[in-house]
Amino acid sequence: MILNCRVCETIIQPFMSFGKMPIANGFLDPEDFTMEYFYELKPAFCENCLTFQITEQPDPKKMFHQNYAFFSRTSKRMVSHFKSYADWITREYLSSPDPFVVEIGSNDGAMMENFSKNKIRHLGVEPSENVANEARKHGINTLCSFFNLTTAEKITSEYGLADALIAANVMCHIPDLHGVARGVDHLLKPKGILVFEEPYLGDMIQNTAYDQIYDEHVYIFSARSVKNIFNKHGFELIDVKQQSTHGGSMRYILARKGKRPVSPNVDRQLTYEDNINLHLKGTYDRFRERCELSRKDLVAILQQQKNAGKRVVGYAATSKSTTVLNYCGIGPDLIEFISDTTPIKQGKYSPGVHIPVRPYEDLQKCYPDGLLLFAWNHKKEVMEKESNFLDQGGEWITYVPQVALIRK
Repeated sequence: MILNCRVCETIIQPFMSFGKMPIANGFLDPEDFTMEYFYELKPAFCENCLTFQITEQPDPKKMFHQNYAFFSRTSKRMVSHFKSYADWITREYLSSPDPFVVEIGSNDGAMMENFSKNKIRHLGVEPSENVANEARKHGINTLCSFFNLTTAEKITSEYGLADALIAANVMCHIPDLHGVARGVDHLLKPKGILVFEEPYLGDMIQNTAYDQIYDEHVYIFSARSVKNIFNKHGFELIDVKQQSTHGGSMRYILARKGKRPVSPNVDRQLTYEDNINLHLKGTYDRFRERCELSRKDLVAILQQQKNAGKRVVGYAATSKSTTVLNYCGIGPDLIEFISDTTPIKQGKYSPGVHIPVRPYEDLQKCYPDGLLLFAWNHKKEVMEKESNFLDQGGEWITYVPQVALIRK
């Protein structure tokens, strides 16, 4: 089967397969087990436009719908980050009279709420009805839709042109980036800016954070790939800012060519990416080898825990955990349950391997011997919250950047 790059249509080849995967956020009831949807998760790297991508993705309507199970407000750290992000946007780019800001993939309004509180005209665009409704409950002006040129035309006809178009961990979810770019071009004022932050390819590769690869993440961006993609639509990358969110992210700032000065940060980041060989095929072959070693080591530790009669529980039913559990073949024989604070996931089962998801209170009642940390990108926040676990002799099991046991 011939596969073409989603960005430049060059013929590409997957460098590995994670095997058959379910919908990452598709937590389900037992009666749905036999109807569960699977696809093959195969990443590829285009040596022409330097874009990292998955070659097969489920229909977006299978992933983003009225029962979508991710809410931004569940993480205090992300709520704080979004306030900082919004304040920075306001300070740097919303100085015109009566500015207007639009967010793509606004989720439950955790970001937009900061503009709303400051009486700044705003609009969130969110395709999942349940989280869009949650945003509206918080007074956030929200349009339930996918973002494309048609959506942009609707927005401009009702609200006018935008000063800023922003996103957070969303652009990597959208297969048709050219359609997004056309919408951006239609919606932004002549000197308007596009700002988005996403998991960063350099960090993923360096840390063997393969769980960043799942159905919603069609792309994992680098500065070079973002530059190449949007250059085709008359935009240039004018700045980049590293972020600690999601285990290593990058904030990309773009504007129409020649409309704003380009920061030296851009060339510095491009040089860094060349130095760590993000543009070379061999980098991804070595990444595959490290993924295979990580899988072997993680299964070995869990099997040792089981053989010793120890209880292991998963911490946080994340989208990322779906890739780890299914790639490694880890099921309820090795993990008793997964603890999660999100009500919509509680009482359901994890995608593919069907580990029960139980309320956080069940974990607090009786700590297990080991906790497998799926929310490793919130490691500091989690470790502080669960300090009693180590005090009582518990062990954390982590797998990024390598498989390890953490004891007091």
